[in-house]
Amino acid sequence: MSLREALRNAPVITDVPGLRLLRVGDDWDLVRTPAAIGILALAHLRATEAAIGPVLYDGPNERLYYVIGTGSAGIWSGLPVRHLSNHSWLVAPGPEQLDNWFGGWYELPDDDTLTDADTLRAALQHPYATASAKATSR
Repeated sequence: MSLREALRNAPVITDVPGLRLLRVGDDWDLVRTPAAIGILALAHLRATEAAIGPVLYDGPNERLYYVIGTGSAGIWSGLPVRHLSNHSWLVAPGPEQLDNWFGGWYELPDDDTLTDADTLRAALQHPYATASAKATSR
């Protein structure tokens, strides 16, 4: 099931209009990155015309969430990211909430495209992204 379809079917969080609760780990996993690194990786993915799945920007927490296929838990060690899978949940805006200052979907394909885990790892290891990681850790 595409993430867009999952968003449409997900329970609405009644306290905050427009937010939905998504279960992670069944059809897809997430990789959470600091925004400074994740945005540079996203720019690299776009520049190389890689297939990009949904990417959520969480403005208040300065994070990006990349939607990837399941089963890549072992490849993220050594990177400043967190892999989220089974027993994880994501509070996300509905598909109508696109990129704004608070957050929203930077990418939200109409189909079931996911970002390839190996391609994302390579983008996160790109010199621009690693320079940002070093700068933010100081």
